[in-house]
Amino acid sequence: MSAIAAALGVKIEWLQHGAGDDPLMPKTPSSDPVGTDSPATSAADIVRNMLATQGKGLSDDARRRLQAVAEANDGGALEIDYYRPGAVGDEVWIAHYDVRAAMGGGQIPHDYPEMLQDVRVSPQHLREMGVEFKEHFHLKIVTGWGQSMAPTIKHRDPLLVDISIREFVGDGIYMFSWEGHLYIKRLQWMGDEQLSMISDNPRHPPQTIRAEDTYIQARVLLVWNANLV
Repeated sequence: MSAIAAALGVKIEWLQHGAGDDPLMPKTPSSDPVGTDSPATSAADIVRNMLATQGKGLSDDARRRLQAVAEANDGGALEIDYYRPGAVGDEVWIAHYDVRAAMGGGQIPHDYPEMLQDVRVSPQHLREMGVEFKEHFHLKIVTGWGQSMAPTIKHRDPLLVDISIREFVGDGIYMFSWEGHLYIKRLQWMGDEQLSMISDNPRHPPQTIRAEDTYIQARVLLVWNANLV
């Protein structure tokens, strides 16, 4: 792809996604009686020629992508769906944070969580799955750590959380800080300003904690194995 981009005078991003300026192809005098110029060779022709002469070492996926570029720049329809960005406004990026919220003895949280990667999802599809949220930019992904919430949440399961929920809004699974550690547990209101911190794993008995000492960071909406919580 680097060789093809260099031959066309474009960036690799143009070959991949059509981003950036079109190739500046050399022109030769035309036989048109009005004296207009036309490209000697189209960008699509150059891509096809390079695929034929130098494309033997490319993977099948790379060849499909370049062939799709050639077809797109030839005015033809893309028959190969190698890159489908989705409906406008329907796919969003959700940040994946390097936060290990412990489902056991607790983890000391980072002061500044580091974003590792993003995940692209469809808010409409999430809602169809039963995930309830107001705005997609409130959604983040964190990783559960430990076995105390098994089988609902297994060790290292990615979790979709809503960071706009910063207080107890009803029984459910929350990510919260307590005594300087970060937890993912079920919280249940006990009355008298107390909460029951519950583990789904029966080997971990519930514990009563005071609401004023509990700092909720987010509510867990979905375990990324498609278990609604």
